[in-house]
Order: sequence, then C-alpha cells, then structure tokens
Amino acid sequence: MTANRIAAHYARQDLEATIMAAIEHAGVDLRHLSPQDLAPLDEFHVGGRRATLELARRLDLEAETRVLDVGCGLGGPSRCLALEFGCRVTGIDLSADYCRLAATFARHLGLDERVCYRQGNALDLPFADGSFDLLWTQHAAMNIADKAGLYAEMWRVLKPGGKLAIYDILSGEGGPVHFPVPWAREASISHLATAGQLRTHLETAGFQILDWRDTTAQGRDWFRRQGERIRKNGLPPLGIHLLLGDDFQQMARNQVRNLEEGRIALIEAIVKRP
Repeated sequence: MTANRIAAHYARQDLEATIMAAIEHAGVDLRHLSPQDLAPLDEFHVGGRRATLELARRLDLEAETRVLDVGCGLGGPSRCLALEFGCRVTGIDLSADYCRLAATFARHLGLDERVCYRQGNALDLPFADGSFDLLWTQHAAMNIADKAGLYAEMWRVLKPGGKLAIYDILSGEGGPVHFPVPWAREASISHLATAGQLRTHLETAGFQILDWRDTTAQGRDWFRRQGERIRKNGLPPLGIHLLLGDDFQQMARNQVRNLEEGRIALIEAIVKRP
C-alpha cells in the first residue's frame, strides 16, 4: 500500500529518543523551550521559519482563525501560526511518530489548547464539511499521486470564502529528479505535478487563484547558504538531518542539484473557495 511506503520513508527508529537527546545535547531546557529553539528541526521545508512567516503574512489571519495544516510534520508551522497570529490549528500527518512529537512540543510550549494533532491521510480527512477557515500545506503534495482527490478533499473541509495556502515542490523542465531527496529515496513515492497541472487541479476543484509565486530562486539561494554553513561548521545539533538519518547529506546535495538543473521548482500559491 502506497500510504504505508510513504510512512516508512519518514519513519526512523527511536525518533523521539533521538530528538530529545539532541535537544539536551544542544543545551536546550525543555522547561524553557522556545519556538526559535525548535525552528531548525520542526520547519521541514525549504526556507524554514522565514518561508512560513512570509506566506502567513500574505493571509488575513486573525485570532481564532481555524486552520488545518495538511502534512504538518513536527508541527513547527502550526505552532508558529498559533503563536504569531492567535490561530487555532489542527495538524494532520501520515506519520504517527511526527504527530506524537508535535503534541509533545506543543505541550512544552504551553500551546496544547491552541494546537492539536491527528494521524491521518490527506485523501480522507477526518473532518466535517466546511470545518476550517484556512487550509495550510507546505511540502506535502509531492508524495500524493491523486492530486484531484487531494484538492477535492481540501475544498470539502474548507468553508465557503475560506483560503488554501500552498508552498510546494513541483516538477521542473530539466528532466527526472535525482534521488534520494528528502521526500523520497526512490521514484515510486515521488509524485510531482508541473505548475500547469497544479493550476488545473486547483481550478477543477473549484478554487479561485488569488496569488501565485515562483520561489525557486529564493529556495536555491537558501540551500546554498545552508550548505555553506554546514561545510564551515558541520551539522548543527538540531536540524532536519535528525529526521532523515544517514541519507541526509546525499539528499541535500541532490536537492541543490535538482534546483540548479531545473528538475524541480518551488511555488507559493493562495487560492480561495468562492
């Protein structure tokens, strides 16, 4: 089953113990944990916390806005939206381990009344129609082959007048992806759409496109800076390498190569359910 293979890609033995040991090694006191402490680890997408804030500031977020973060990972963006904008956020992710850790971090940050996490499949969201004011997703659709089903489900759980904010990796024009990459060690669980295909899927689902930005160049620059920092200082105590394991450095090199050769592209989009 595809969902099981995707979950296995993100699984790591003793993930929670590994991360908690790394937090202790970094000198971070869980009793005085801050979002900045976790940002290198729990913002599992190109651009990190900066990319999350830049996208969020283009939305009309208010206190009590009800948000669903699809593919929430360890919950960094969901907690950022709760802290910075007062939103009430539900995160859903295929990885039960990620959801457990996300809830643990929320508890340590005193956010467990504003954010919650559920293990589940984006193609079968366990929520009633029209449950959310905003849907949010960063670097999640790359593992999902059924794009039409994904955006139909997002439409279903979004209130009329609500928005969907997307930051994703797309297929570029430079040829096949070099593997492994952070979302897939091989091609069978990598399902990248082109920009044109994504627009078609969104419009077919009924969404109105409000904002569309190609951020490939910014992502390429961010990866170069990250790579230079690692070459100079080595891997940091906290970072996404803890999630990806021994393949991390090869994945990072391939990610840069894929961006530089135009094999992948990055887009940010804000769309609306009329």
